[in-house]
Amino acid sequence: MSGELVQRIRPEWIDYNGHLSEPYYVLVFGYATDALMDGAGLDTGYRERTGCSLYTVEAHIRYLREVPVDAEVAVRTVVLEVGAKKVRFCHEMRLGTTLVATEELLALHVDQHAGRSAPFPDSAAAVLRGRIGPAPDYAGRAIG
Repeated sequence: MSGELVQRIRPEWIDYNGHLSEPYYVLVFGYATDALMDGAGLDTGYRERTGCSLYTVEAHIRYLREVPVDAEVAVRTVVLEVGAKKVRFCHEMRLGTTLVATEELLALHVDQHAGRSAPFPDSAAAVLRGRIGPAPDYAGRAIG
């Protein structure tokens, strides 16, 4: 099961080569991570109430195609694996039907007050497990 976020590419996100600049791919993927967290109940209210949040501990981005100004991209998210304290997931950014970038992430659920990882609440873990889908062929690859 997956979710999807749609984002229009802003002019200020365009680099000197005339297309989406590197940090803004990460920004758009970050919005998709926020949407995943919100959908799992790990939203602003949860973070304020518990002092817990997701921390990205590893990310692998592939920049596959250029994205022009004013393009509307869709980011599809699929959860690959959920542990007691961690989640691994992938984002795929598309321009129409063309895959333009991917990001694979490993995130830990962290208790910010204790300064260490903590188990997910049962409700969040259940939602994340319900979003597990097939792993894309690039998932788990190293940089080569």
